[in-house]
Amino acid sequence: MILGGAMAIFEGIAAISKDRLFVATRHYVFEFSLAGWGWVHLILGIALLLAGCAVFAGALWARFFGVAVAGLGAIANFLWLPFYPLWALVVIVVNILVIWALCMGMHREADADRTA
Repeated sequence: MILGGAMAIFEGIAAISKDRLFVATRHYVFEFSLAGWGWVHLILGIALLLAGCAVFAGALWARFFGVAVAGLGAIANFLWLPFYPLWALVVIVVNILVIWALCMGMHREADADRTA
């Protein structure tokens, strides 16, 4: 989660600074400015990073919050595909793995509680 959050933060900073790395597309259905997308990724990245730190601290609410934020991050990167497809696909995969890991952790804890 922390790695995925850091990746989103770097993506957001690069977009806000109007880096020449990104390609500006025209006539895209979800047309935002590059800086607008940068702020979306920066905010989601900070939220994901903070949720990852809270999961390490053992907060149960952080798992649910992390699933929600990682889901939003995957959707945001899906919409980000025209700007930088390879990076967006990598971050989508990371977010899906975060969701899977958080849900499997909750599933295993529920099984342990039933057997105890």
